[in-house]
Amino acid sequence: MEQIKKRVANLLTVKSIVTIILTCVFAYLSVTNNINQDFMTAYAVVIAFYFGTQHQKNEQTSESK
Repeated sequence: MEQIKKRVANLLTVKSIVTIILTCVFAYLSVTNNINQDFMTAYAVVIAFYFGTQHQKNEQTSESK
């Protein structure tokens, strides 16, 4: 139960909220077939940043053990 609380708390960070909102917008635009190149570029940058920082954070955690 403690681990679930920790994961929910991590989802409430600003970068997580922005990533979730952008993913919802991306899904909506995909369904309505209205995606333009500028949005695709911005979305790719945000997703790469989010997962890049998550990967780096996990690497640092595993190195410290």
